[in-house]
Amino acid sequence: MRQRGFAEIDVFTAVPYRGNPLAVVLDGQDLSTEEMQRFANWTNLSETTFISPPTDPAADYRVRIFTTTTELPFAGHPTIGTCHAWLAAGGVPQHSARVVQECGVGLVTLQRGETGRLSFAAPPMVRSGDLEEETLEEAIAALGIDRSAVVDSAWIDNGPGWLGILMSSAEEVLAINPSNTGLKIGVVGASPAQSATAYEVRAFFPGDGHTFEDPVTGSLNASMAQWLIATGRFSPPYLAAQGARLGRDGKVYIDVDADGQVWVGGDAVTCVSGSVDL
Repeated sequence: MRQRGFAEIDVFTAVPYRGNPLAVVLDGQDLSTEEMQRFANWTNLSETTFISPPTDPAADYRVRIFTTTTELPFAGHPTIGTCHAWLAAGGVPQHSARVVQECGVGLVTLQRGETGRLSFAAPPMVRSGDLEEETLEEAIAALGIDRSAVVDSAWIDNGPGWLGILMSSAEEVLAINPSNTGLKIGVVGASPAQSATAYEVRAFFPGDGHTFEDPVTGSLNASMAQWLIATGRFSPPYLAAQGARLGRDGKVYIDVDADGQVWVGGDAVTCVSGSVDL
């Protein structure tokens, strides 16, 4: 064991403790997969990341992303949170206008806005298209909603395994009380016209025989934006809210550039910094 730089970052919020927390080990070099997984299980946060030098010369750093039980090829709030921690620790990107992260899905580009807000380029989906009828029925049953409440649905998997359900309103989304399911389900509905945010998002995933809700989910918002913008249902730029049922106030900024690339942005704040023995 040795002391390694460590931080806990709150992501998709500018106000500490209102977003989605992330643990970041700033020097994950020479740690085994087993050691990383054990520590991620110990932090008991939705994700813990480990930074090491890149293996691809085009990248600025490499990150490995772990839940309490498994490694992920990509996740949104760990991407923004890890980049925030790397920059705060003195990381200098090869190009001033962007940061390139190497992770399980390959290279992910991030950019910094004038306010310092980070955005990542939504990676391509690995699975898209219509849900199988039995999968849709399972999702509807898990959400406890009527079939008529589903405006649209699709596979929107960019690594974690998400499927998407579009409902008519944020009110319907916030009313959901899910039951157990083995699916990873993202649900979205339009906010009232006077709201500061355009859409309300919720994310449900299985674990230990229960269904859990994620406070704010970058990967889901990324693939949901790709799906709903491509089908003409959502018009960028827009601001999505997530986490209200958990007492959080996450904000996810969605935009599309001239080349059609979807960008997913959010603020991040450092809440804990120091070192960890690993």
